[in-house]
Amino acid sequence: MAGFRATSDGVTARFAKPEAAIIRDLVAQVVELVVADMPTPDPDELAAMVGLSESAEQPDDPVLARLLPDGYRDDPEAAQEFRRFTESGLRSAKIESAQMLLQTLPASGGRVRLSSEQAEAWLRSLNDVRLALGVRLGVTEDFDGLSEDMVADDPRYAYIQVYQWLAFLQESLVAALS
Repeated sequence: MAGFRATSDGVTARFAKPEAAIIRDLVAQVVELVVADMPTPDPDELAAMVGLSESAEQPDDPVLARLLPDGYRDDPEAAQEFRRFTESGLRSAKIESAQMLLQTLPASGGRVRLSSEQAEAWLRSLNDVRLALGVRLGVTEDFDGLSEDMVADDPRYAYIQVYQWLAFLQESLVAALS
């Protein structure tokens, strides 16, 4: 895969069927995770209209905690209040970006042409997938050393290859948009 490239009306890339299947599957998994325990809207009609939720607790799942981080690490009370005001909208935005990616990436692969708005949705959705994979793989600052020393029979090997490929896609998309 050559990555994304700029065109006169946006950006384009070509995906083989297996590449499209991998991306679509991973994005769908992130959506399932984000939707699975969405907080219940506040019963107050006005609060529900602006997206407030009754839940203000950080998710137990480490992937969700990474996708929906606390707004204030040093102030638990402020973090809970911030989460109450923002989590519903953040989850909805993640789902919307994922849906845009899924709508523009044919299951059979092929050429993808994206407007700037669609490309930004792709960037957000690919980032969410990389964050989720990174948590599950235990990616840290010394990740490059880990990936270089890993042998092909390590159970994480294929996932790390996918993680790096997604990083390449993101980088090529950012470059094409610049």
